[in-house]
Amino acid sequence: MNISATLSQADRDAIAQAIDTIQKHLPFLIDLVAEERSSLPKLSPKSRSFVNTAFDVANRNPDFLPRSFDVEEMRKDLELFQDLNQILMSLTQLQDMVNDTCMVVGSEAYTAALTVYDYAKKSGVNANGMEPIVAEMREHFRRSRKPKPSQEKSAVN
Repeated sequence: MNISATLSQADRDAIAQAIDTIQKHLPFLIDLVAEERSSLPKLSPKSRSFVNTAFDVANRNPDFLPRSFDVEEMRKDLELFQDLNQILMSLTQLQDMVNDTCMVVGSEAYTAALTVYDYAKKSGVNANGMEPIVAEMREHFRRSRKPKPSQEKSAVN
């Protein structure tokens, strides 16, 4: 794959504005912490028919429910869930495409950098005065040497 594209400042601004517009139209969005997220019961595809049936029962027979139960609020929650789920599917597809494109473009940039490094090493860097730069680039490939567990024990003793 070869992606050859750029984003103009006007395009970047328009994208940022579009994201801001989405957020402004969804002022009720919240940001849960992991603990909150894990403690909530989930409405999965498997449980949707259960929830829809329960709503039908509540809507048709509100008399058996406590007065504090708000059938209209349940209807609003279901409708908002369906609307947000559609938005989520579109955004997830867009996010996947942005992630994949970013991965490919990053790979292309890294491959190009490896080519530059390879040619810089082979071109007689000393003659061109690039030795400090090549030495700096070479550091990228050095692995930090972590002592093996057996070496750590002997170093402590």
